[in-house]
Amino acid sequence: MTQKTFLNRVWYWLTIGILLSLAIVWAMPLLWALVASVRPFSEPMQHGDIWFGSTVTLENFRRAWSLAPFDKYYINTIIVVLMILGVQVVTVTMAGFAFAHYQFFGKKWLFIFVLLQMMIPTTALLAPNFGTIRTLGLFDTRLAIAIPYFGSAFGTFLMRQAFLGVPRDLVDAGIIDGCSWWQLVRHIYLPPSIPSLIAFGISSAAWHWNEFLWPLVVTNSDASRPLTVGLVRFTQLGEIGARWSLLAAATLIVVAPLLLAFLIFQRRFIQSFIHSGIK
Repeated sequence: MTQKTFLNRVWYWLTIGILLSLAIVWAMPLLWALVASVRPFSEPMQHGDIWFGSTVTLENFRRAWSLAPFDKYYINTIIVVLMILGVQVVTVTMAGFAFAHYQFFGKKWLFIFVLLQMMIPTTALLAPNFGTIRTLGLFDTRLAIAIPYFGSAFGTFLMRQAFLGVPRDLVDAGIIDGCSWWQLVRHIYLPPSIPSLIAFGISSAAWHWNEFLWPLVVTNSDASRPLTVGLVRFTQLGEIGARWSLLAAATLIVVAPLLLAFLIFQRRFIQSFIHSGIK
């Protein structure tokens, strides 16, 4: 074995070890939640005793499901996520098409203003958005959760970049053949840009499934609360704070659909982001 081959092998296994260590560190909160969720409810966690209890039980999952209307929370979350995603697919596609296809006065500056939205902290918009929702009479509704996200600066940027990658000769051929603007979008711009749209849809669905602060502000009853806000009640069960075994079980109930979807479709997820050009 030459010295170069030996160094290459050492570097390879060192890289594997570093990546494996990072993966374990990243997965540690999830592993702890899984362990804590099967700890007996009657055995509170103490300093130095935060892992397995005397036995392993699934009672915490049954108790957590009975303490909160998770069926309502799931319905609310799915409706909100699908509502946001359905509108966003239309708005980001149309906005991306406008910025990629048309030439108009102020186009560059308007696009910069759109991108500036990504630099504004979400918390800075809570007060004005809440005032708007109250004025519209939509407080404590699922629509109130969804409205602020009907547009997406990130999605607009992503689709614009995808549409700019479509050969101009193909677009010109469509115009010569008499295609209207919506036919250009449907038959020329969208087909090669589907991976980008799927990548955006995945990130949007995951983000809004896990959204907490805005739904917490704008909802006040179980009729409209999503899963993440429903977890709040599990932080107030004990006299001295959260009952961690129940909170861990409830958290796994919330994240289970996304986790299972990723484990089943992880190859498709990764391929969508690779083909979309996200680095």
